[in-house]
Amino acid sequence: MSGDSFGALTDVEKIMLDSVKATGPISFSTFMQLSLGHPTHGYYMKPEHAVFGTQGDFITSPEISQMFGELVALWMIKQWIDTNAKVPFRVVELGPGRGTLMDDILRVLKQLPAARGKLKSIHLVESSATMRALQESKLRKASQEGNFETLWHDAIEEIEHEEDVFTMLVAHEFFDALPVNVIERTQQGWNEVLIAPSSDPSIKYTRPSSESDQNPDSPPQLHHTSSRWTRVLSPTPTASSTLLGLASPRFFSLPVSRASMNQARGIGKLINTKGGGCALVIDYGADKAFSDSLRAFKQHKIVDVFCSPGECDITTNVDFALLKESMADLVSTHGPISQRNFLTCMGIEIRAAALVRSAFSLERKKAIEDGASRLIDPLGMGEQYKVLGAVAKGRAEEGQDVGEVWPFTVIQNSAQQSI
Repeated sequence: MSGDSFGALTDVEKIMLDSVKATGPISFSTFMQLSLGHPTHGYYMKPEHAVFGTQGDFITSPEISQMFGELVALWMIKQWIDTNAKVPFRVVELGPGRGTLMDDILRVLKQLPAARGKLKSIHLVESSATMRALQESKLRKASQEGNFETLWHDAIEEIEHEEDVFTMLVAHEFFDALPVNVIERTQQGWNEVLIAPSSDPSIKYTRPSSESDQNPDSPPQLHHTSSRWTRVLSPTPTASSTLLGLASPRFFSLPVSRASMNQARGIGKLINTKGGGCALVIDYGADKAFSDSLRAFKQHKIVDVFCSPGECDITTNVDFALLKESMADLVSTHGPISQRNFLTCMGIEIRAAALVRSAFSLERKKAIEDGASRLIDPLGMGEQYKVLGAVAKGRAEEGQDVGEVWPFTVIQNSAQQSI
């Protein structure tokens, strides 16, 4: 099969068809792993994909304004100063993109007197050789000027747990692209929603109820299924659907990411050491599960989730409640709060005013103002993106109230008082 009315098959689709012929319909987790992370055909692995910025398929907050990374850096430094400033620290980023966020963080650390000479190493969790090359180029100057190690890892589990170092970790738009399994509650238990070629007469599986029930949480155009691929329901519960269905009592019919659960626990283990640590998870989603939020992006537009696998970015809304549940026994979690509230409380308007005063042209001043406005826009990124904070429980041993973490506590207390 070389193609149909939807055009030629992509390399990933050829692999999908071979897999279906060999073992039957594939899971959404396998579909996302192949589409995004296949070593040669995955979306993030191909050098020709710009991925980020105006030439890519989406623009991230660090690409919009340097202020985003600067304020993230200030939050992490404050946790270090408040907790264990006597020890050196390291910075870990999961999914560093082009390296823009880490570069902004390093610039702030270089300028703060309290942090000078304290940075021991930076750790970038990135499996794509293409992205690693972009990151190395972006961070080369900072690495040459700073007296610290720069290390890349394929997975968070590869990062050594150090007891005498404070770990600062940031995961920005990382969890939304992790593979998910889609499960549905049936009379048999938890069945799994799988993917099959819609034209294959040998596949007799029923269609999931989510195909006909549109949920208000779902993004637009999700169920305009291409003729080439369709959702089907496993005839009996699978091992993955049974395990994930029991992960939280909140679930009914929705995508659940075992990878997200594992990564969240990895974060908890990494910062819950004698040296202490803190983490920020910034992504679009909410403190709840979503029935179906899978979407694909191509050239800044939402397209069908089955559109050209390997050529589009695939994401899903992040269930922050699941992340908190996954690391609750390891760290103290705070939030999530909106990106707007986080950046406003961290002083984005003050920082923007300072940058405007030193700007060399009217165009630069407008770019600064527009960038700040976009990051905190209540009708856009400001509310769509959420920020989850996590700190090591060990800081309570120092006589501090682990429940007081700026700005999460203030925002949450205000929200409770307004109810």
